[in-house]
Parts: sequence; C-alpha cells; structure tokens
Amino acid sequence: MTKPNQPTPADARPPLAYRSEEFLDSEEGRPVRILSEYLQPLQVFRHHRLHDTIVFFGSARVSEDNPLGKYLAEARELARLVTEWSKGLNSPAHRFVVCTGGGGGIMEASNRGAVEAGGRTVGLNIGLPHEQHPNPYITPGLSFEFHYFFMRKFWFAHLARAIVAFPGGFGTLDELFEILTLAQTGKLDRRMVVLLYGSSYWNEIVNFKALVRHGMIQEKDLALFHFVDTPAEAFEALKRQLDTGMEATIPAIAPSVTPSRRTSR
Repeated sequence: MTKPNQPTPADARPPLAYRSEEFLDSEEGRPVRILSEYLQPLQVFRHHRLHDTIVFFGSARVSEDNPLGKYLAEARELARLVTEWSKGLNSPAHRFVVCTGGGGGIMEASNRGAVEAGGRTVGLNIGLPHEQHPNPYITPGLSFEFHYFFMRKFWFAHLARAIVAFPGGFGTLDELFEILTLAQTGKLDRRMVVLLYGSSYWNEIVNFKALVRHGMIQEKDLALFHFVDTPAEAFEALKRQLDTGMEATIPAIAPSVTPSRRTSR
C-alpha cells in the first residue's frame, strides 16, 4: 500500500482530462466534442492548402433507375468540368474543390466526377441510422465524419463560394435554405453563388413566387439564386460569377458579419 508521503506510481495516476474517453463521451465533455468538430477539419484543410469549395447538394436516394436518375450523370459531368477548370487556375492553394455530404446518390456522383478529372474532393459525412455512408470517391484525408449536424452545416458554409443544389428531400432543403438565409440576412462575408439545378423540380416543390406574393420574402430575394438545367449552363454560370482573383489564403477562424456595420468579429 502506498504511503501518503510517497510518490504515486506512474501507472496509478489518473489520465489527463483530454485523454479520458469517459470524460469526452460524457455530457460535460460535449463542448469539447463540438469544438473538435470545428478545429480538426480546420487543421486538415490548412494542411491540404484547401482554400474554398463548390458544394454539391442532392439526395442520396437518387439511383439510375429512379425517375430522377438522369441527374446522377449530370452531377458527375458538372463536377468533372468544375474540377478540370479549377485545376488550371494560377493559385498557390486548391481552389473551388468539389465538396459534398459524402454519401451516395447525387453526392457520390459529384465526388466521382471530380476524381475522374484528377482533382481532390471533400466529403462531409454524418452518422445516421440509414442511407449515409462515405462513398469511395472522396479523397483520402478529406473524408470527415460528423456527429453534430450544425457543425457539418458550418463547414458547408464556411469554405463554399458556390452551392449547386440538385433535387433532394428534407436534408437538401435544410442545407439550401440555411445558405439562402445567411445570404439574405447578410451574415456571409462574401457573395455566395447559388444554383438550383433542375428548374422543373424546384419550381414544382417550392413556390418561390408565392413567398413574394405573401410578403414572406422580397422580390429582390429571388436574385439570390438562379435556375440551371444542364451541366454546360451551370458551368458557365459558375465561371461567370465566381471571383477567381481573390487572394488565396489558408482557411482561418470564421468571422461573423454584422450587416449594419459590415464588420467581422
């Protein structure tokens, strides 16, 4: 038995708090887990010198024999076009990298198109009871697994310079309207290009003009997004609207913009 005045053996010491799985998995450890889902991706993106992304949203449920199956080939082609173009930009960092939610369907097709063009591609996966598993086309080292939806959505928004929303369900709608809300309220420190791919689908499921008619949004808010229907049309819209001349800096701690002051904190 160790006497009180004797040194404690090294193997009998309690673990450091940040090495204690029991603590990290506890309710009290939740803030640490949340912060980890911010800082770990930040470290990885800095290491890979990945400056910004073009995010492809869309359903994991779309398959080739699905009525919306044509969008798989079109997402794949658009991702290929974007990646070939971005690789040719004169920049010390990786620009406009294709980023998806990391799952199947539209997400897998988009990651695949980027890989086929010889580029890097990001997957922001999240643990769900069904549907969501990392697809095989995500660049090794750029596949992330999130527990918290809001931290995953943060990383969609923080690096994105453009969003291409293909047909999808609740998840796609949630992600799309999050971005539109940030743009509408001026909480982004940059202009965000938002393309809704498949005008017939989007105009069927969302009556944007009715939102204006009922006074829920302003007419000018309809300019926050544009409809596109082919990979070529979407690609030309991205090239036309993206600022390729911005200084390529490594991702930093994300600022919060106060619209009335236009200052970042």
